[in-house]
Amino acid sequence: MAPQENWTAVAAALTVRMATMRISQQQLAAASGISVATIRVLQRGIGNRRVQDSTLVAISTALDWPAEHLLEVLLGQPALSSQPFSVGGLLASTCGRSGEIVAVLLRIEQHLETIARHLSQRGPIT
Repeated sequence: MAPQENWTAVAAALTVRMATMRISQQQLAAASGISVATIRVLQRGIGNRRVQDSTLVAISTALDWPAEHLLEVLLGQPALSSQPFSVGGLLASTCGRSGEIVAVLLRIEQHLETIARHLSQRGPIT
């Protein structure tokens, strides 16, 4: 039996990652070589139009994910152990959450990234 495709999870993953990276559809289109119209369709989570695997690979790569990430999200089998933890990745697999929770978690993730940047600039503790 073929795995069920979850376009809603792909849409959630894209939306959260783009918000986290503060990247627009136009910027993602330029970085990935994929049309804005296709990115818009993917963000809506409409699964009645099949997108080529190479399109998902190009978008994954442009978003600094492993090349196969969106394909794995689509098929419901993301290899979480091969990726760094991110709230966005977690939310992609739990896409039924309210927008308010998502916004709070994104802010927390951004604060943690800022803290990590500051700590890495300080150098090793001696």
